[in-house]
Amino acid sequence: MIGVDTNVLLRYLLQDDRAQSQKAADLIQGNQKVLIPDAVLVETLWTLRGKKYGLDRDALVGVVQALFQEPNVRFEHGQAVWLALNSYRNSEKVKGRTADFADALIVAKARVMIEALGEPFEGVYTFDQAAQALAGMKAP
Repeated sequence: MIGVDTNVLLRYLLQDDRAQSQKAADLIQGNQKVLIPDAVLVETLWTLRGKKYGLDRDALVGVVQALFQEPNVRFEHGQAVWLALNSYRNSEKVKGRTADFADALIVAKARVMIEALGEPFEGVYTFDQAAQALAGMKAP
């Protein structure tokens, strides 16, 4: 199994540099399983959402769904990424903002990890009002 950094994943997704995009595709579609760490996934989505690419929430959801379809791709914690994806997709606007995918992943991973420890999940506390709209996020 190999891991990829954000720049490799972006070249694969964007196909914006002929040589690097081909190398990225060779890695991701090659013969090895490919781990996408949480930090890489979050950084990739932040980049795609930013000024240069301007992807909206629906497009970002599509990117993650497409990565789930890649036969070689594995996530740091696939169940948490899937829970985060659904939470992010369904998040509502608060004062004109919606929660980031990173917020959804934080609460999903906390829930999965706490429950795996046999403890009851009582929430993740945040001052971010948009994030508080996600199930499991609470105001302090």
